[in-house]
Amino acid sequence: MDAALRDRAAAALAEALRQDTGSGPLPPAAIPRSMLDGQRIAARMLDMLGLAPCGLRLITLSGRPVAGPVLPTRLREEGEAVPLTRLRLARAAAAVAGRLAEDLPRRGDEMPKFASLHPALDIGSWRLPEMPTTGALAAADLAGLGEIVLGKGRRLAPMRLRVSLAIAGTWRRGEEVDIEEAMMAAALAARRAGGLPEGSLIVVSVGVAIAPMPGMELHAAFGRLGRLAVRFS
Repeated sequence: MDAALRDRAAAALAEALRQDTGSGPLPPAAIPRSMLDGQRIAARMLDMLGLAPCGLRLITLSGRPVAGPVLPTRLREEGEAVPLTRLRLARAAAAVAGRLAEDLPRRGDEMPKFASLHPALDIGSWRLPEMPTTGALAAADLAGLGEIVLGKGRRLAPMRLRVSLAIAGTWRRGEEVDIEEAMMAAALAARRAGGLPEGSLIVVSVGVAIAPMPGMELHAAFGRLGRLAVRFS
């Protein structure tokens, strides 16, 4: 895929992100066919907007991991109502965010050192008119970055946690999740992308996602890591 076609796709997605609207379908020739092309489109898109990532998030699409950036403008603290007006095709999933205690170098395969782990809600959203069916297209659209709500951090090492997400007033049995394994996978993706500086966030989504609606409140439980409540407007 040549640079002109990547720029064409990046420009369409950048304008959709700038205006908080959806983009039209990409021209067939501008659709990325490889994960590398998708990542290059995403990087060009952020460059066009002058946005610098502050971390990496890892989602799973059709059983395959897809990495995307974390943007400071898309981070929220618990207690803020999340408006759905700019979140297209929104899906909310429980997540864990780790803040790096030191630089994550490009080389190495050890577990990163985290200053804190945070319970989180990863609210996916797409600029594309439909949810992508390929990892390459998902990577181009920032891996579906919408909003990330962060709860209070704790000084814990990644471990197995029982995680649940449910609508307020209902109950759902939690599933045991190996957060260490998920964080390691995200760290390897960050290393492949060139590493991350101290203070960056690594975010991994876990469990089943829920489509939020205005007025809905979601409660997430993360065992020893704590709880998180998020309301949508």
